[in-house]
Order: sequence, then C-alpha cells, then structure tokens
Amino acid sequence: MSFLKNIFKQKKILITHNGTFHADDLFATATLSILNNGNIKVVRTRDPEMFEKGDYVYDVGGIYDPEKNKFDHHQKGFDEKRENGIIYSSFGLVWKKFGLQLTGSEKAMLSIDKHLVAPIDAGDNGIDLVENKYDISQYLIQDFFRIIRPTWRETDAGIDINFLRGVEIAKEILLREITYAKDAILADEAILSIYQNTKDKRVIILDKNYAKKEILEKLIETIYVVYPRETDHSWGVEAIRKDFRSFENKKNLPNAWGGLRDKELQNITGVSDAVFCHKALFMIVSKSKEGAIKLAEKALLA
Repeated sequence: MSFLKNIFKQKKILITHNGTFHADDLFATATLSILNNGNIKVVRTRDPEMFEKGDYVYDVGGIYDPEKNKFDHHQKGFDEKRENGIIYSSFGLVWKKFGLQLTGSEKAMLSIDKHLVAPIDAGDNGIDLVENKYDISQYLIQDFFRIIRPTWRETDAGIDINFLRGVEIAKEILLREITYAKDAILADEAILSIYQNTKDKRVIILDKNYAKKEILEKLIETIYVVYPRETDHSWGVEAIRKDFRSFENKKNLPNAWGGLRDKELQNITGVSDAVFCHKALFMIVSKSKEGAIKLAEKALLA
C-alpha cells in the first residue's frame, strides 16, 4: 500500500531548456502543471542525457513525437502548422494534445487556441499578426512575460526562480481562459435561443449580461442588444460592432446623445430614466429595462 502511495505522489518530470525563457515555454509548462494538478518538477537543461528522464520534454531536444510527450519545434524539417498557416511552438504542440482534456470541450479548446495559443506561437516563430499604424506597438502578452526576465544589469543567478514565477502567472491566465471559454459557449447558446425567439431581431433583449462580442457578429439582423447591468442594477443598450475586433458599429447611437447624462439625456431622448450615453455612441444606460428598450427603439428610428 505504501508503495502505491509513493507512486501516486511521484512528481512528473518536465524538461525544458535553461537560460532565457519566453511566453511559449512558460505557457507549455503551465499547461502541463494544470494537467498534472501541480504535481510536477521542472528541470531546465540542455543536457541530452536528461531528455530521456523526463515525462515531458518541450521546447528543447530536437524531437516532436506527441506519443512520447516530446514537443520541440526548433529542429530542421519541422513544419507542423495550423490550417491558417501559423506554425506551432511548444505551447501549441502541448495544447494540441492536451487542450481537449483540460477544457472538456473541442469548442473551448479551439477558442483558446485561436486567441491565446496561436498568437503566442506566432510570436515565437517570428510571425507578425499586427500591423503598426502609428509609431507605437501593441502591448502583447509576450511583452509582459519578457519583463519577468532579468535585464542586462541584473544577474541571471535567479532566472529559474523568475521562470517559475512566470509559470504561476501563466497558470492563472490559462485557468481563467478555460473558464471564460467554457462559459462563452453557454452564453452563445443562450443568446442564439433568445435571438431565434425574438420577432423583431433588430433589438434582442438578454436576461443576463452574457459574454457576447463574437456571437453577435453572426446575428446579421441585430443592431442593438439590451442587457441588465448587474453591478448597479441598471440596464444598458449596446450597439453591435461590424467586427468584434474593431470599434466600428453597425449603427451608432444618435450623435446628439453622445456624452450626455441625466436630465440633458432624458430631455433629448424623451426617456425619463436615461442615465448616460457614451460619447463614442456604442452604449447608453437607463435605470429600467423598459427605459432601455425605449432607447433602443428610438435609436433604430434616428
């Protein structure tokens, strides 16, 4: 019995490279840590003799063999890529094998791959996803994990400690992404059901403030969504964007409403409990559901 307990308690050995680390090996480690309930020992090395002692070897070793849990992508001839052309890095290869097991849903797995895993893989493989329109760059998740590494003025003596700190942060992010992805699927189902049961689909009225950015893009007829704002017990009207990645709405709220509050807004809209309209014309708030519906209907006619 004690022998079985020792086997159960035995830590899984994770082998990755030492020295400088990046978002892909941090998140690959985080994925494997979650997979094994944190019962892991991370060994950062480039010693080939150590590669055979690991339960998982990733971002080092020159071999991609998912059956043997070897997940390197640096070797000559490696060309494992997604349908969209984004080449896998160690994070993507680990997620490809274990993402379904961690999420319990192929939709959730693919959603996380699309907006977290693939962008990190792209950055690690030198693929630009963002075109700079100004003399500044988008601050990416890779930039955050880069500053966890020691600077040139700091010693590398504690780099392994920094790595493990980064892994813990990556775990928190990944666990939240899994929760969000699974809940987003439930939100999509609820929103589609409401949409299908709404007669005038230009305005749909939600019973909860669901995560709703991407799914609404698919509801071609819908212009505005009315939803409860649980934090202050008010109701909001939100203009649906043409593309959830942009700020261009299908139809803005009326220009004359932008930036107004309380009495001024109530006078111009004719809705007695209107509270605030964002100056960017994508959102307006009312104290009641009835008021929010009136605002949406008036916006449609403006």
